[in-house]
Amino acid sequence: MRGQWGLILGLIAAIIISIFAIINVDAVRVNYLFGVAEWPLILVILGSVLMGAIIAGALGMVRFYQLKAEIRRLKMVKDKPDVEIKETASEREEKENKEIEKNEINN
Repeated sequence: MRGQWGLILGLIAAIIISIFAIINVDAVRVNYLFGVAEWPLILVILGSVLMGAIIAGALGMVRFYQLKAEIRRLKMVKDKPDVEIKETASEREEKENKEIEKNEINN
């Protein structure tokens, strides 16, 4: 259901952007670092939307691969034997026992 809503909202946004771009067809002056050119505003709008989509998609892919690596790491930790976990629990018990002994000696 979530994917369907995303598709519907994406189509609505695309229609709104397209209508906005079609209404604005006048030529505009675009300043680059190395020069100046005149472009139809429709191309400037659509180019900006495309660049924004590419950047958002790239950031989404980076996050996807980070989460995928995190899942893989957690699966490796999960598959390790419980011996390590028991050792840390026994080490904690020893530390607690030593603290109790110190408190008994001090009292």
